[in-house]
Amino acid sequence: MLASTWGIRSNFQILTIILIFIVCICVLHFTKEETSSSTSSSSQNQVAEDGVSSRESIEEVEMIIEEEEEEECDYFKGKWVYDNESYPLYKEKECSFMSDQLACHKFGREDLSYQFWRWQPHHCHLPRFNATTLLESLRNKRLVFVGDSLNRGQWISMLCLVEQAIPNTSLRFMQTNGSLSTFKAIGYNASIDFYWAPLLVESNSDDPINHRVTERIVRTQAIEKHARYWTDADILVFDSYLWWRRPRMKVLWGSFESQEGIYKEVEMLKGYEMALRTWSDWLEIHVNHSKTQIFWMSMSPTHERSEEWGGPTESNCYNETQPITTRDYWGSGSDPNMIRVVQEAADNLRSKGVNINVLNITQLSEYRKEAHPSVHRKQWDPLTKEQLANPSRFADCFHWCLPGVPDTWNEILYAYIISFL
Repeated sequence: MLASTWGIRSNFQILTIILIFIVCICVLHFTKEETSSSTSSSSQNQVAEDGVSSRESIEEVEMIIEEEEEEECDYFKGKWVYDNESYPLYKEKECSFMSDQLACHKFGREDLSYQFWRWQPHHCHLPRFNATTLLESLRNKRLVFVGDSLNRGQWISMLCLVEQAIPNTSLRFMQTNGSLSTFKAIGYNASIDFYWAPLLVESNSDDPINHRVTERIVRTQAIEKHARYWTDADILVFDSYLWWRRPRMKVLWGSFESQEGIYKEVEMLKGYEMALRTWSDWLEIHVNHSKTQIFWMSMSPTHERSEEWGGPTESNCYNETQPITTRDYWGSGSDPNMIRVVQEAADNLRSKGVNINVLNITQLSEYRKEAHPSVHRKQWDPLTKEQLANPSRFADCFHWCLPGVPDTWNEILYAYIISFL
C-alpha cells in the first residue's frame, strides 16, 4: 500500500517536472518571437528613418547643384577691380588708329586711373585678350562693326588691341570709302571693318562726316542701302541707341529724293521697334544662318546728371575720377524699354535659327562715370565764352576714353568669338 502510494507520488512529481519544463520552453519561445518582432520593427523603423535621411540628403545635393547652376559664369555680372599691373592692354600713344575724339591723355587729361580698371565677373574670369588667337579665328573671315560713333569707338579699340600682333606695318592697311572703313590683316586675310549707320536703317544722318542735322528723319522700312555692305560678313557687331534719344522721331514713307514721300512723327520707342523689325527681317532672310555670328551691344550709358550718383546738381561727368560703387547703379540715361525691344527682336531671330547674342554691357558700364572724355578731346567747333567759363557745359559724357571701357566690351566679345572655334 505504501509502495503503491509512493509510486503514484513519484509519477506525479515526474509529470509535474515535465510540465514545468514544457512551460519554460514555451515561455522562452514566445519571448524570442517578441524580441525578434521588436527587432524587426526597430529595423523597419530604422530603414524608414534612413529613407527619410537619404531623401533629405538627395534634396540637399539638388539644392547645392541648383546653387552652383545659379553661380555659372556670367560675364556681365561682376565688379571693377583696380589693376595697374596688367592694364591697360595697350598704350594710347602707341595705337596707330587712335581717334582724337577718344585720346583723352593727348588732350590734357592727367589723371590716368581710368585706364587701370579691370572687369571681374563674380564667378569666373574673362579670358585674357590674345590678339594672335583672335586673328587666327578671323583668318579668311570678315568682322564688321555696324552702328554709330560708340560702335566706332569699340572698333578703334579692337584695332588698338590687334595691332600689337602685327608690328610690321607692311602686313596691315586701312582704307575708308564713304561709310565703310576697312582694316586688313594681310597675313591672315582677315578684315575688321566699321560701317557708319547710326540708326541702322536709312536716315538723313547717314553721311559719316556731315550728319549733324536739326531735324532727324528715318526710313524705318529701308535698310538695303546699308545692309549690302555687311550682309556677307562672318561676324556682325551692331549697336544703335544714342541717336534715338529724343521723345519723337519723324518717319518717312518714300525716298528722300521724291517729293511724294509721306512724313509722320511717331513716338520714339515705336520708331525704334519699326527699325529693328526691318533689321531683323533682313537678317532672317539674307544672312547665312550656319556661318554668321551676330552680336548686339546693348546701350552704352551716359553720365550727364551727377546728382544721380550723389554728386552736385547741375553737373555731370566733368572732373570725375572714380567709378560708381553703388551696386546695380542705373542712371536715367539708360532706357529699359529699348533693351526690351532689342531682346525681343533677338529672341525672335534666335527662334528662327539665327545665331545672335545680346552682349549686355550696359550695367558694367554704368559704374564708369569717370571714364568719359569730358573736356579732354578734340573740339570740332570753337568753344563759346559760356562754355569756356563753365567747362561742364561742353563735357562729353557719351563716348569713352581709350584705353578704357570699350576694351572690356571687346574682351567679352573676344570670349564669345573664340568659344565658337
